[in-house]
Amino acid sequence: MPENERFTREELKVALKAFKKRMKILRLDDESGWSSSPMTGGRRSGIAAIKPPDQYPKEIWEELVEQGKLKYSGSGLYELA
Repeated sequence: MPENERFTREELKVALKAFKKRMKILRLDDESGWSSSPMTGGRRSGIAAIKPPDQYPKEIWEELVEQGKLKYSGSGLYELA
């Protein structure tokens, strides 16, 4: 690994996959909320940004932002670019 790379390509790939999975779960949970009527088709989630999984360091999320795969939304939240 070159000196300027902090994380391997595989580490970044796994972290991004974990982020996408968390985003999907949170959106599905939001869409199936108790407030929507069971007779309607549901509603779209308004979740655009989330707090990334804690098992990865902040630096890995910053690296994914630099690569253009994530966008920092402020207050520790990130969204897909």
